[in-house]
Amino acid sequence: MIGRITGTLIEKHPPQIVVDAHGVGYEIDVPMSTFYNLPAIGERVALHTHLVVREDAQLLYGFGSEAERATFRQLIRITGVGAKMALAVLSGMNANELAQAVAMQDTGRLTKIPGIGKKTAERLLLELKGKLADALPGAGQGGVAAAGGDVLNALLALGYNEREATHAVRQLAAGAGVEDGIRQALKLLSRT
Repeated sequence: MIGRITGTLIEKHPPQIVVDAHGVGYEIDVPMSTFYNLPAIGERVALHTHLVVREDAQLLYGFGSEAERATFRQLIRITGVGAKMALAVLSGMNANELAQAVAMQDTGRLTKIPGIGKKTAERLLLELKGKLADALPGAGQGGVAAAGGDVLNALLALGYNEREATHAVRQLAAGAGVEDGIRQALKLLSRT
């Protein structure tokens, strides 16, 4: 398995790039979130990678961060989600935004991504629930994604509608725990 590539960026043709590593040019497909953060052609680049070996091809996917690669791996485990759809999801939102959308069960954010309909978005949210918190560094217990989901559920249980609760959770300060998040959200909701 090729887990990381470091070399010179020699070509950029979205969504594919070519990295020269010791005289070998690796064709790597990357999500747009990684593509926009690449250095100029001729400069050094380091990418976390995922190799897919199929009967007819060997495909290499590259990511700017470990969190992106971990999210990609969670996405391709879902039945009906291939590497191309996983790249589309990560091109439409970064790993942290996806974790937040999953925590808040926000289908609207996913359906804005080309190729993701309402049913696919609902399936992604269902299949990814509780899995991205482990995949993303800092998003585990007490993390923003996990806390946001718990706060959202608490607000819904208190009788707030989904629109109000989601809006309040999006306003929370980064790193707020569940208890602080509920307090902050209730203050925000009492002002409206």
